Amino acid sequence: MKIAMLARNANLYSHVRLKEAAETRGHTLDIIDTLRCYMNIASKRPEVYYNGKKLPLYDAVIPRIGASITFYGMAVLRQFEMQGVYPLNESVGIGRSRDKLRSLQLLARDGIGLPVTTFAHDPKQTEEVIALAGGAPLVVKLLEGTQGIGVVLADTDRSAKSVIEAFRGAKVHIMVQEFIKEAGGSDIRALVVGGKVIAAMKRTGSGDDFRSNLHRGGSAEPIKISAAERSTAIRSAKAMGLNVCGVDILRAKRGPVVLEVNSSPGLEGIEKATGIDVAGKIIEYLEANAKPNRTKTRGKG
Repeated sequence: MKIAMLARNANLYSHVRLKEAAETRGHTLDIIDTLRCYMNIASKRPEVYYNGKKLPLYDAVIPRIGASITFYGMAVLRQFEMQGVYPLNESVGIGRSRDKLRSLQLLARDGIGLPVTTFAHDPKQTEEVIALAGGAPLVVKLLEGTQGIGVVLADTDRSAKSVIEAFRGAKVHIMVQEFIKEAGGSDIRALVVGGKVIAAMKRTGSGDDFRSNLHRGGSAEPIKISAAERSTAIRSAKAMGLNVCGVDILRAKRGPVVLEVNSSPGLEGIEKATGIDVAGKIIEYLEANAKPNRTKTRGKG
């Protein structure tokens, strides 16, 4: 197969591993800087150009689109989809997962466990939002935040109100969630490929940090997940329409609750923690499924 990977940094661990895994299996993989692509949106002749040349027709495309360039990255990916190139994850699924509020609404629709989450536009409704979420301690999140950035733990109703009003004053969208105390600052990252959980790790925050993101100093270890957690991860991927994703789960008293579904999960932490060749399994999935014009949405929004 001839595979394209949309990625800004060719030297990231995840991108190097995917390229190695593809080439080990006899495929070619070109890493293409997403922002250096440009498109000819012509009737029935969708084309993508890169560095002054028209790109050839690929068998598959792996979108590794950074959160900061989601809008343009999805436009480029849609152009590949309209060419009939098979995407590892479709633009529609990526768009759903990147919209935190929309993703939670879809998960809730399918009955998947979630932290109690509230959202409002009017700052006059701050006290009602806090009450709906169950009162402090509460987690206040920027809708556009990633990797633990823009996530604040408010220990009291008063501090929650101050944080919410500060974000509102900056005219940014936020949501307020209950704090799952029993999780103890740990979460589970379940890696789903083709409707199966192929690897799982437990991530624990550094020191007293309630955020478990590895790049913030957290630690990871392999973990055996329950049948309910496995089902939650698989159903979450299906709800988003993602073939490959990382599902972040907290162990609450009432059962597993989903924090987020990541459409471009990092491979370094989970491969090193579990010893599983995740990159290889992703390429194997493409080998079994990459056929022309198999994109469900064909570039539709």
